[in-house]
Amino acid sequence: MTGINAYISIFACTCACFSAYGSESADTLDVRGMSLAELKVRTDAMMSEYRFDDALELFRQAADDADSLDAIAIDELMVRAQNGKSMAGFCSSPVPVARQRFSIKDFYLFYPLRDGSWRPVPNQIDKGDGKGFVKATYWPEDTDVLYWSAADSEGIRNIYRSSFRDTVWTAPELLNEQMTSSSDEIYPMVSPDGKQLFFASKGLYGMGGYDLYVSTWDDNLNDWGIPVNMGFPYSSPFDDFLFMNTDDGKYSMFASNRDCPADSVDIYVLEYDSMPVRKAVDSPEALKKLCRIEPEKEMSNIYSGKSGGEVGDNEEMRQYSRMLVNVRTLRDSIYAFSRSIDIARGRLSEVSGDEKAALAAEIMSREAALPKLQDSLSKETKALQKLELGFLQSGVVIDPERLQREAEREVVGSESGYTFSRKRPGGPITVSMLDPEPEFDYTFQILPEGRFALDNTLPDGLVYQIQLFAISSKATVKQTKGLSPVFERAGSSGKHIYSVGVFRSYQDVLSNLNKVKRLGFRSAIIVAFMDGKPVNVTKARSIEKSIHELFQIRIFPTDGNILGESSISIIKSVTDTDMARVMEEGTVSYLIGPFDSRDEASVVATALKGAGIANLRIESAGMSEGKE
Repeated sequence: MTGINAYISIFACTCACFSAYGSESADTLDVRGMSLAELKVRTDAMMSEYRFDDALELFRQAADDADSLDAIAIDELMVRAQNGKSMAGFCSSPVPVARQRFSIKDFYLFYPLRDGSWRPVPNQIDKGDGKGFVKATYWPEDTDVLYWSAADSEGIRNIYRSSFRDTVWTAPELLNEQMTSSSDEIYPMVSPDGKQLFFASKGLYGMGGYDLYVSTWDDNLNDWGIPVNMGFPYSSPFDDFLFMNTDDGKYSMFASNRDCPADSVDIYVLEYDSMPVRKAVDSPEALKKLCRIEPEKEMSNIYSGKSGGEVGDNEEMRQYSRMLVNVRTLRDSIYAFSRSIDIARGRLSEVSGDEKAALAAEIMSREAALPKLQDSLSKETKALQKLELGFLQSGVVIDPERLQREAEREVVGSESGYTFSRKRPGGPITVSMLDPEPEFDYTFQILPEGRFALDNTLPDGLVYQIQLFAISSKATVKQTKGLSPVFERAGSSGKHIYSVGVFRSYQDVLSNLNKVKRLGFRSAIIVAFMDGKPVNVTKARSIEKSIHELFQIRIFPTDGNILGESSISIIKSVTDTDMARVMEEGTVSYLIGPFDSRDEASVVATALKGAGIANLRIESAGMSEGKE
């Protein structure tokens, strides 16, 4: 069995097993003793068949038989199925134009964007390793506002923005809180009119994998609004990403790995619809059919591996043209990678100290990776030459240059109504970008060198500090003995009073008092403030006992407008706390609460999710203070 045939055989077996799991009914499964891993496999299989009700039933059975820790994990898994069920009530019906399968390595090059706009990773602003779906950064030459995805210090991908100012790009800044989740956000793309930002996320309200979202620019706030899941059939239980509308206003496009092998994605081309009509889809079969994004007739015209010219005359020629493209892509990647190393080497003479050491280590790491790329190119080239030799032995005369041009120019011919053209990858990113200013850390610390607080204003609410000393002249860094952050305030006698730390509880400040005294501040004492004004410590401790944080549940209507009567009835049956409809930043939501603790709010939230109201979150409702 050849390598490719073996792969196809294994993939077919895997799909068969997965489908077998998905075909089981929740009523016939015995969840007793089932591990969380097996539960996830079975429910994932059901969700891949759009059987959200069956998955929810299996989750409920498992939750009834689970201990407290497993119940929490099951509740988190259940949310995706609840979201899928909710979104099935608001589905679009876009008109498909074309669909074509591409390698995950370079699928993005087949979008109708400007030549040289995709810059392979790693690059100057994205140090990623190219694993997963993110293979390049979209950066056209003429843009003055850039959006891109890159990993933070914990390896989670967030969306950043930078603007061109005179001769330099501004320091990268994260987008707002609503568009930054605890998981990855990738492939941000701005609409041609600049009014919408499309991106994919794993961490926002969705049904698993990457879902597609759109955020609308708010002129009043001068910021992006709350992102909305684009729903079926754009989003699915699989991975969906890189959505864009074409500049000519004719098409919408996105990529997805639904129904694809692990090394491929499909690009879907749809007729642009500015006012989609949404309707409910009742059955898993109908939902699955909708998400295939197929026309009722002439499917062969929509999904075809044929190209528009002679390249597609037979499978051997098609394989040859694909290998030609792979070799060209590898050569481009190696060139870009080598250029990035050369640029980094050039910067070595411009930096010093820790930055120089870090840059040198990065260069060594890249140099170590380069032979692997070169080895891949060598193998691909040998395989191509072997195929060429086979053609010659069979008496077939080929023109590699023509086939190369044909393969790169056209993949799906005019019979499908759309032609995919392969663009060239761009070179390395070499721009001047300001470094972000480090945020001052107000956490109590003992450092090699002390630091004064950048802002001596204390936060609102109850705050404890450790007072160090009061002197007539300004204190020096040396006098702080490594303490941070040290605050200064004016005393009534004209002296400068210095205190350290921002502590929210008496126990917290007390546990650090001896650390300060051991540094030589023998007369250090605990002081307290309420909303920035000094209060007696005894009074502060009394206030502390009567202060606690309140919580509320915010529910977002699935259609973005109002909750239906059935949803309101469910809420009233679960809790008798107050409910209010609010409009913030153009978005409608409902607030339920307040609750005296997060645990109390979580109980209600879990009950609401179990009843089908899944688009919700728990948030702080402020502080409740006792009166003296």
